[in-house]
Amino acid sequence: MSEPNNRPDGRADDELRPMTFQRDFTEMAAGSCLVSFGRTRVLCTASLGDGVPPWLRNTGRGWVTAEYSMLPGSSPERIRRRTSGRDQEIQRLIARSLRAVVDLEAMPEMELTVDCDVLQADGGTRTASICGGYVALHDAFTRMVAAGDLKASPILDDLAAISVGIVDGSPRLDLPYVEDSVAEVDFNVVMTGSGDFVEVQGTAEGKAFTRGQLDALVDLAAGGISTIVAAQRAILSTPPAARG
Repeated sequence: MSEPNNRPDGRADDELRPMTFQRDFTEMAAGSCLVSFGRTRVLCTASLGDGVPPWLRNTGRGWVTAEYSMLPGSSPERIRRRTSGRDQEIQRLIARSLRAVVDLEAMPEMELTVDCDVLQADGGTRTASICGGYVALHDAFTRMVAAGDLKASPILDDLAAISVGIVDGSPRLDLPYVEDSVAEVDFNVVMTGSGDFVEVQGTAEGKAFTRGQLDALVDLAAGGISTIVAAQRAILSTPPAARG
């Protein structure tokens, strides 16, 4: 790990914010997780629906989808209760990412929705949602197997995501809002536990970036994601508590 520098919170460039996963934060959904990265906190719940969308009926395939919202009080300025274009873009990213590690044919005619509600936003809400949503979905499938609703878990691989960016000319991992808002380059990277890429979203907010900077950012994200996956694995190594 590199030496601490002039980041606002004193972290090294390749250091994650303090990270926690609190399973079964709520008890009504099949799986839930309160995920925290620094001051960013997202409640993720996984719920079984009544059936698959009409276009998947009689195909023998299931579906995983997601919804995302920032709740009022999650930022200094009150967020209105509505689904914005930004929310729709983020929830599609979350859903695509989760489906990348799920065998949809192993959950025939079933739909699970992962709801990601941002309780407090300080940068990286979409990547935190993917990390916590994976834990909630994993627990939901584990409970369905235990109940005899599935023969085996459809989960194919681990899944995690993180933000990276260039701030003051330096590649940095896991940007809080104070850095994200001034980043010259901003990336969101989603990867499997096997090291494959699910999605890479990146843009220059100021001047263009070089191939070398791109490689450095991707390598930085990969290192952070491996740490997150290790934390997820440690938590999920113990099955979720049985429900009465």
